[in-house]
Amino acid sequence: MTLHQFLLILRARYPVALFILVATVLAALGVSLLLPAKYTAQTAVLVDIRSPDPLAGTAVPGVVAPSYMATQVDIIGGDRVARQVVKTMKLDQAPGIKEKWQEATEGRGELDAWLAGSLQQGLDVRPARESNVINITYKGNDPELAAATANAFAQAYLDITLALKTEPARLYAEWFDEQTKASRAKLEEAQARLSQYQQKAGIVSSDERVDYETTKLAEISSQLTTVQGETTDSQSKRNSRGDTVAEVMQSPLINGLKTDIARLEAKVQESRSRLGANHPERQSLEAELASLRSRLASEVGRVTNSIETTYRVGKDRERELQGALAAQKARVMQLNKERDELNVYRRDVESAQRAYETVTQSASQTRLQSLSNQTNAVRLNTATPPSAPSSPKLLLNLLIAAFGGTLLGIACAVLLELMNRRVRSTEDLVQMLDLPVLASIVSSAGTARLPGSHRLTLGRST
Repeated sequence: MTLHQFLLILRARYPVALFILVATVLAALGVSLLLPAKYTAQTAVLVDIRSPDPLAGTAVPGVVAPSYMATQVDIIGGDRVARQVVKTMKLDQAPGIKEKWQEATEGRGELDAWLAGSLQQGLDVRPARESNVINITYKGNDPELAAATANAFAQAYLDITLALKTEPARLYAEWFDEQTKASRAKLEEAQARLSQYQQKAGIVSSDERVDYETTKLAEISSQLTTVQGETTDSQSKRNSRGDTVAEVMQSPLINGLKTDIARLEAKVQESRSRLGANHPERQSLEAELASLRSRLASEVGRVTNSIETTYRVGKDRERELQGALAAQKARVMQLNKERDELNVYRRDVESAQRAYETVTQSASQTRLQSLSNQTNAVRLNTATPPSAPSSPKLLLNLLIAAFGGTLLGIACAVLLELMNRRVRSTEDLVQMLDLPVLASIVSSAGTARLPGSHRLTLGRST
């Protein structure tokens, strides 16, 4: 179909299109006049997602900002906020509201839920583009009621946001209070065990017995080492020959006796060479030599006995020190064991103290959060009653009806033409008969006419 054919169809069937256009516009006018007037009130809240929590010190990351804003929009449009608005505006106490609910639902469900659903039908919540502002729009029949409802939704959102922040903190605070009591009981129990063990073991907080007993053990060990060295030396002297002992060799008396004996032996030898065996001088010298030798043996024996005595005394002292060393070791080990057990009790007390401090700190923080009255959302403005209705928009509806009626009229004209096809131009003959046009007769009005009927029967004659 060419444009010329289309225009010819419209010119031929314009009454139908005009009728449909007029009917559509009149229908839109009637509907617009019959529809009740709607008033739209709007308020806005600002959600500051970048401000950190003054108690927790955390802020919402910028990456999750879109989802965070979407969550806030869902909260405003949710049932909890709507129910809060019902309670705030006392809509459930309005006269005749229960009868309407009974009539609409036949008593099924809850009145608050039905009212909340009715409010949500006129609510429109949209975040502003590229900002943290959320626009709350409410449409109703009464301008005062629409403004009050929009403001009620904004305030309910602020209250619910604060409740969502403080209610978990309050529950956590109650839980932490119980944990604080349990931690305090464990700390007191650990401190009691520590004090009881200190009293039982006789250990004071500044106990210095371990250092004293350790020093004493070192002294006994040193004495034992010294005595063992002396005993070993005495034993070596005891096993040596008497005249080779250092005390014997270094004794002035013994050395003097040896000198006297050597000198007297020389005299005895001389007297033997010149005096007889019975000579009194010779016998006197031999008697004096025997006496000196007896004194020398006596002195050597006395030194040897002294070494023997020193050895026995050293062994006795060594055994005594060994016993004292073993007893002191046992005492030090017992003290170390007591101190180790005491340290275990102390570590239990320190662990319980740290746990108690951690729980106490968390309990204080959650308690402060439960008492908070600030959120990161704030109202930017207050909705005011609109002076003019937002719908129905008469001019806009008539324009839309005119545009739609025009399209519908044209469509109906074309549809009627297709259902009852007429020959309105030479192009129609060419397309239908597939024959060339040899001539056309033009009327005096300048319009092409064909002889006979304007209705064309499809087909080809022989």
